[in-house]
Amino acid sequence: MSYRLLADGVVFVHFLFIAFVVGGGLLVLLWPRLALLHIPAACWGALIELSGWICPLTPLENGFRQAAGEAGYQQSFIEYYLLPIIYPAGLTRGLQLAMAAAVIVINLFIYGWLMHRRRQARSRAEQAGNDRGFP
Repeated sequence: MSYRLLADGVVFVHFLFIAFVVGGGLLVLLWPRLALLHIPAACWGALIELSGWICPLTPLENGFRQAAGEAGYQQSFIEYYLLPIIYPAGLTRGLQLAMAAAVIVINLFIYGWLMHRRRQARSRAEQAGNDRGFP
């Protein structure tokens, strides 16, 4: 298998992981058990952004690219692939922190709403049981 193909596969997995971190909370609304995967993924994504660390997938991709005879890159995955698409300017620390905050706030809102919805359903079920004469 070509190292270039492996590098491209890492980019694809990396992109899917980022999409899952950002939007996985919405999937949890449909499949609540998915939270067991999404919560750690969202925490990892926020940690990477807040700390300024580079995701381990970036050096892996760079290693495959260099093994294929291509040039690697020094920036993070987001800086190299996503920022040129989303933002015309480079990634600043403030922007990185804002992106992490957005992921955290969006997911806290979704999980809070999900918990509120579950409490309401439980309360209605308990009320229905009390109306039937069950203690």
